[in-house]
Amino acid sequence: MSLRRNSSAFSSYVALTKPRITLFVVMTAFVGFVAGTKGPLSGMDLGLLFHTLLGTALVASGTSAFNQVWEKELDGRMQRTAARPLPSGRLPLAGAALFAGALSVVGLVELLLFTNGITTALAAFTLVSYVCVYTPMKTRSPASTIVGAIPGALPPLGGYVAAAGALGLPGLALFAILFVWQLPHFFAIGWRHRVDYAKAGVVILPVIDPTGRSTARQTLLWTAVLLPVSLLPSLVGTAGFAYAFGAFAMTLLFLASSLRFARDISDGRARSLFLASIGWLPAILVLLVLDRV
Repeated sequence: MSLRRNSSAFSSYVALTKPRITLFVVMTAFVGFVAGTKGPLSGMDLGLLFHTLLGTALVASGTSAFNQVWEKELDGRMQRTAARPLPSGRLPLAGAALFAGALSVVGLVELLLFTNGITTALAAFTLVSYVCVYTPMKTRSPASTIVGAIPGALPPLGGYVAAAGALGLPGLALFAILFVWQLPHFFAIGWRHRVDYAKAGVVILPVIDPTGRSTARQTLLWTAVLLPVSLLPSLVGTAGFAYAFGAFAMTLLFLASSLRFARDISDGRARSLFLASIGWLPAILVLLVLDRV
């Protein structure tokens, strides 16, 4: 029985870190590191890469855990999040807060000791802006979606700086891609779960836009903006023609899905748009790495 309880507690603490989101963050940081590596990738500093990804993963995990500590009551009011460790009562709030703090501090120390000050500062800004600005803003203003896209786009920039040692246009191009991509991605999620979000008091555009027309226009606008933004790596010299051609073709498909949602504002079209968004980003990142290789 004790072993079962320990196993349940362990899995609950792991759930606090939102492993899928952490994996996504690590993946984008890796692409940033690749973009920041000078010369052939065979000369990549694997030790530095390991410490960069480990520190990034720890800070991302701590950020997700702090987010759930802050939103315990809110999560309990939504069907899609009510089973999380804190609203379900599987973990104590104090234990979760200590766990989040330990992950965050260890991650920042890891980055400070083994990467550089700018990478560490970017990770710290990601943590603070996500937990202390974006999270409380979600129940106050629909602008929270744009604000939250800033920390969400910083991990690849941090990976770039860890490898290159300084800020640069290739890293900023990756930041721009991640920033813009998050908006149609989240609007698709928000429209599908607008009833749940409204019940919890989350103030996002799909909640305050009952017809969905404004949500559809914003989704279409940001997906259209992604078309030129996705080509930035080729324009700043990080990638070549093969990447540009592939990115342009895939973004056109993404834009077509957004256009279908604008013409038919329905949960089915929102789901298709969501699937298009989660297929688009990994494909773009893989294209970048392959082109760099």
